[in-house]
Amino acid sequence: MRRLASWLLDTGPVLVLAAIAGAGSFTHIRDTATDHGQTGWMSWAVAVCVDLTCVMAARERQRDKKTGRQRTGLVSWPTLVLAGGIVLSLAANLHQAEFTVWGWLTAATPAGAFLIAVSMLERRAAAPRTESSVPVLTVDAVPSSPSSAPALVPAVQDGQDGEPGPSPALVDYARRVADEHQAKHGKPITRDLLRARLGVSNQLASDLLRTLRTASEPA
Repeated sequence: MRRLASWLLDTGPVLVLAAIAGAGSFTHIRDTATDHGQTGWMSWAVAVCVDLTCVMAARERQRDKKTGRQRTGLVSWPTLVLAGGIVLSLAANLHQAEFTVWGWLTAATPAGAFLIAVSMLERRAAAPRTESSVPVLTVDAVPSSPSSAPALVPAVQDGQDGEPGPSPALVDYARRVADEHQAKHGKPITRDLLRARLGVSNQLASDLLRTLRTASEPA
């Protein structure tokens, strides 16, 4: 309910303005068509065609902006259509006015207000929306679960002349990470990816890769 009330307060006045101004412009166009021989339903059809052409052209201009469509000439086709609809609408409104400056201004007000309201609605529809969702981290960015990662502390292994090397738990975890990467991407994991996954130094990542490759070699 709160969101609906906010929407009504924000967009409602623009919609009311568009409806009232459109009705006024529609009436002037219909009366002008009737004065020039388009009687009956044809006068209504002319008024509908002019007003809806302006709305369609405005929406097409916004669609071109969203899709990045480039125009082929000086101006795009929707812009030409919109300009033609505006000229016809204003001409019909001025035709019904008194032959005074104030008569022209008051007669042109509905058409101008209608076009302004349509442009405001289209401008809001084209505004970027903020995403409130938290970005999803990929598998290659972080470990699958923090609890499954061993302590990333190198330990001294027996049987390697006392030289320090990766701990057995870290080697096992690195093997799981490498196997998952191989199964997902169909190629061995690189040192940089392994370093990013485990959060270790370049040297330790290189040692882990060397240990994994030595273990995988046939005896």
